[in-house]
Amino acid sequence: MQEKGFREGLQDAIPTALGYISIGIAFGVVASSAGLSALEVGLMSLLIYGGSAQFAMVAMIVSGADLLTITLTVFLVNLRNMLMSLHATTIFTKTPFLQNILMATLITDESYGVLLGEHVHNKSITAAWMHGNNLIGYTAWFLSTVIGTLMGKLIPNPQVLGLDFALIAMFIGLLVFQFDAMISEGIKKLFLILLAVAAGYLFLVTLVSSSLAVLLSTLIGCSLGVFLDDKH
Repeated sequence: MQEKGFREGLQDAIPTALGYISIGIAFGVVASSAGLSALEVGLMSLLIYGGSAQFAMVAMIVSGADLLTITLTVFLVNLRNMLMSLHATTIFTKTPFLQNILMATLITDESYGVLLGEHVHNKSITAAWMHGNNLIGYTAWFLSTVIGTLMGKLIPNPQVLGLDFALIAMFIGLLVFQFDAMISEGIKKLFLILLAVAAGYLFLVTLVSSSLAVLLSTLIGCSLGVFLDDKH
C-alpha cells in the first residue's frame, strides 16, 4: 500500500472538520452572549483547543468562578487527551520526539478516532498524514468559533435557538456511549463508580465549593474505575 501523506490526512479528516464547524459556530455564539470578544475566543481556541472545556470555561466565567476552579476544570476535562496521545505514540514509534509532541498537542477525540480507523487498514501511518488529520480540525475549529462569535453579535438571545444546549447535548451523547461500554463490563462496576461519585460529592460539598466538589468527586470516580480495571 502506498504511504499516505499530509494531503491524504487532510482529506481523510474532512468529515470530522465539517462536524467541528457546527459546534464551533454554536460555541462562538454562546461565548459572544457571555461577553467574550472574537479575539478572546480566537485565542481560547488556539491555546486551549477543547470544545467541551471551552463551553465549560464560558459557563464558569459567567457564573464568576475563580481562576483555580476554571483551571482545574479545563485540566480534568482535557485529561483524556493525554491518554489518547500516549496511545498514539505506540503507533508512531519511529517518529522524532518533537513531531510526537506536535501531534499530541493537536490530538482530539475525533482526530484520534480517524487515526484508529486508519490504523485498522494501514499499519504504516506517516507523521505527515497525522499532521494533516490534526491540522484541518484545528483550523476548522478556530475559524468557526471566531465566525460564531462575530455572528453572535447579531443574535442577542442564543437561547431562542437552543445553542446554549450544544454542550449538554454533546455530553449526553458521550454519556450514552460511555454507559453502553460500562454496562457491557458489568452493572456492578458501573453502580460502584456512580455510588463513589455521589458519596464523594455529598461529602466534599460540605468542605469546598460545589464546582470544586464536582471536580474532586469526578476524580474519585475515575480513580475507582482505574482500580477496578486493574483488578481484572
